[in-house]
Amino acid sequence: MSSDTPRLTLRVIEKSDYPELAELMDLVFHDVGGAWPRMTIMDLIHQFPDGQICIEDNGKIIGAALTIKVDYNRFSLPHVYTDIINEHNVIQHNPNGDALYGLDVFVHPDYRGLRLGRRLYAARKELCRSDNLKAILAGGRIPGYINYADSMKVTDYIEKIKRRELYDPILSFQLANDFDVKRMMRHYLPEDDSSRGYATLLEWDNVFYEEDVHSIHDIEKTLIRIGIIQWQMRAMLSVEDLMDQAEFFVDSLSKYQADFALFPEFFNAPLMGLQNDQNSVEAIRFLASFTDEIKSRFSRMAVEYNINIIAGSMPVMQDGQLYNVAYLLHRDGSIDEQYKIHITPHEKRDWVIDGGNQVQVFDTDAGRVGILICYDSEFPELGRMLAEQDVQIIFVPFWTDTKNGYQRVRLCAQARAIENECYVAIGGSVGNLPRVDNVDIQYAQSAVFSPSDVFFPHDATIAEASPNTEMIIFADVDLDKLKQLNTEGSVTNIRHRRLDLYGSFTQPKS
Repeated sequence: MSSDTPRLTLRVIEKSDYPELAELMDLVFHDVGGAWPRMTIMDLIHQFPDGQICIEDNGKIIGAALTIKVDYNRFSLPHVYTDIINEHNVIQHNPNGDALYGLDVFVHPDYRGLRLGRRLYAARKELCRSDNLKAILAGGRIPGYINYADSMKVTDYIEKIKRRELYDPILSFQLANDFDVKRMMRHYLPEDDSSRGYATLLEWDNVFYEEDVHSIHDIEKTLIRIGIIQWQMRAMLSVEDLMDQAEFFVDSLSKYQADFALFPEFFNAPLMGLQNDQNSVEAIRFLASFTDEIKSRFSRMAVEYNINIIAGSMPVMQDGQLYNVAYLLHRDGSIDEQYKIHITPHEKRDWVIDGGNQVQVFDTDAGRVGILICYDSEFPELGRMLAEQDVQIIFVPFWTDTKNGYQRVRLCAQARAIENECYVAIGGSVGNLPRVDNVDIQYAQSAVFSPSDVFFPHDATIAEASPNTEMIIFADVDLDKLKQLNTEGSVTNIRHRRLDLYGSFTQPKS
């Protein structure tokens, strides 16, 4: 692997990629013939370029998915491998097909464990939805059957895999990616000794398929799932304790296919309790010594669990000054940061924290997002700066000790959502830390707010947690509704701004 945390890019395969792709196929499929001929790959790219997808790490291809279109009625019935790729290695792609057929998915052995196969399957599913196709079909090998062929019928073997009594490296993975076994196929690939020539016919149905709608391409992801961790402050014995607890929540959110995980402001404050007899200034600087390690580990989690993480906020020492910084760890391995702009009297007095000087919107694979740390959400100018950069979701990691402090954050966050026609997610901490000065008590009720109009919930609240209880919450937000609101809303705040009176808050683009 090229680095501790990969820098991943998902893209379509180009003709110039063949030597690298062939090398990877030779490595992965050494037991069933290795790489396909150059002619076959070139034909795939020529006939169906959007269906050939790869993942690269710093320019090196480490995984790929090869796909064609087929007629659903034909290939939802039993067939053999040569119906898909004939004896002359010619791909039987049907440009007018109404279903995708998964030819192969493969990942470099050094990168297994990062769930990159899931990412490739997810890209296929998005392609199926965007092209308005009925389903994804695949003939799935069962290489683990070689260990049971002398003692078990193939149908019994498949049933035990489905019941998780046995594990098959291909079928188990496909079942975990929401594919169903429709039937068993004999003589699918006779030379596949490990599978004894058998294969399963697998199917994933597109529930959004509409019969008479024209296919559309390059559609952006618009249905976004936000996950928020309402984090309980508790005594921690080490960074391992903290990160084990954080990973538990990230794993949980990932299993529900969340696009974002939001942690609270200063969620790592329990680590200040590892040192005794420190004054407030010493304690917060001690906490800052853990930030780089925590950031790095969160970045790795974002890649491994395929989820974008807003790591609350953490203290950062820079050129002798202390800042409060939120990190956005993208699931492609990249990292962005947002400094807290407005520092509370408590932070300035007890911790000597300085404020940042810029707010910005970050492009993600699930929309354009901004971050306002706690007190920053109470300043409408910042939200409007983000709106002028076309923000769609604002994340607010916060820490408040009393209910009236929490109400300031909540009510201002709701105002930011309404006036800027965007979604706002707030995430805070609960519990208490008796051994940590200035972060000893917490009050929170995390939530996700929407604009207030007919397209959204009647109270403009999509989801909210129980007060002062550790838990996770989810909210599905539709970015298309923001576009509809901007043009068809009962009121259209962004369009009706009086720029002639008060101007804009961001500098014109050069």
